[in-house]
Amino acid sequence: MSEIVNIFSQNLWLFVFVTFIFAATVGSFLNVVIHRFPVMLKREWQQECNQYLNEYHTELLTKLGKTALEKPIDPYPAKYNLVVPTSACPKCSAKIKPWHNLPILGWVMLKGKCAECSNAISARYPIIELATGLLVSVLAWKLGPTSQFLLAAIFTFALIALTGIDLDEMLLPDQLTLPLLWIGLAVNYFGAFTTLQDAVIGAMAGYLSLWSVFWLFKIATGKEGMGYGDFKLLAVIGAWLGWQMLPLVIILSSLVGAVVGITLIAFKKLNQGNPIPFGPYLAAAGWIALVWGDTIVNSYLATL
Repeated sequence: MSEIVNIFSQNLWLFVFVTFIFAATVGSFLNVVIHRFPVMLKREWQQECNQYLNEYHTELLTKLGKTALEKPIDPYPAKYNLVVPTSACPKCSAKIKPWHNLPILGWVMLKGKCAECSNAISARYPIIELATGLLVSVLAWKLGPTSQFLLAAIFTFALIALTGIDLDEMLLPDQLTLPLLWIGLAVNYFGAFTTLQDAVIGAMAGYLSLWSVFWLFKIATGKEGMGYGDFKLLAVIGAWLGWQMLPLVIILSSLVGAVVGITLIAFKKLNQGNPIPFGPYLAAAGWIALVWGDTIVNSYLATL
């Protein structure tokens, strides 16, 4: 392992290239996570609701002296997770061949269409694969073959998955944000990105800052301005990067969110008052703070 690290340390461009290939492959898996994880959650919620209703129905039938069903009906009998079933065309159900699953190249080879029925395949898949490869390549160039790079790459993968899910579902699942929060605190126990004290304060300040804005807005307008998942995502960023980066993250995400929102309204792509997910802007600002946060903050302080 040390020999490989030495080779990559001496040939940084080789490390960046290998990293891009690996990260783009992970990006292909992130596409699966973005699509399937919300479906898995919905199925789990539905099964829990059906289980409760079945128990209530059984209890009611027993009180009435009637025979309950021996086995409740499962609304989702087929196994469904991040691995099963294998990828297939949603229109014709044709299985996706392994070489068509190659990151970026597979979509290009298929010309953006199913090989069997010519149904269009969203360009989002190669875009996420390319974006994942490029973002992690930037980390490779900046950090080199270090443990900090590995941790930063994991953080980047998680931010990409959360961004895609929030764009699709307006949802930042606790099943992803909460473990990511604890991982951030754990890695900073060893001082990976900041001190443990700054990480703990960052997690608390990240959550409470948006929580306070949420309640002030709700008291003033009677409406909910953002979801609880946004509080948790900012807490995650604080846990990973420390409280010092939170002002930068909040300013960047708010500016980008405002610009995007106004642009969509101006081009009539969004009706005024309709909600837009804030998670992607927090994630983008968090990644910028991860890579260039110290430079941006120090440059600003130098002008004071």
